[in-house]
Amino acid sequence: MTDQNIKNTINKCNELFESTYKRGDSAGMAELYTDEGAIFPPNADAVHGKKAIKEFWQAIMDMGIKEIKLHTGEVEQHGDITNEVSTGTMLGENGEVLDEAKYIVIWKRENGSWKLHRDIFNSNRPAQ
Repeated sequence: MTDQNIKNTINKCNELFESTYKRGDSAGMAELYTDEGAIFPPNADAVHGKKAIKEFWQAIMDMGIKEIKLHTGEVEQHGDITNEVSTGTMLGENGEVLDEAKYIVIWKRENGSWKLHRDIFNSNRPAQ
């Protein structure tokens, strides 16, 4: 797969992430991750496994973040692993920007589909 092809593929995966989140589907969010998937959120312990990932995303939704916009940046494929370095914006009820972040995702091809395997992100805003 050429660099542009894998970037297009990851961009489509990110669009699915955005739409799944926007409809408030925390179970669907968990299904976007590999069976051994993990999230490494700021100022918190790592989140491992689909049950915990579902609970994590539900908690984020319950905080009032209504939408996440991902801006696909650098994408590099190595066989069944792809690294992504990108940015995102978290939006509230009326589209107000609640936070902006940068993130790194290690994608893994699992059963023919690209899934989030390791997901780490942090805010661009100064620590409080």
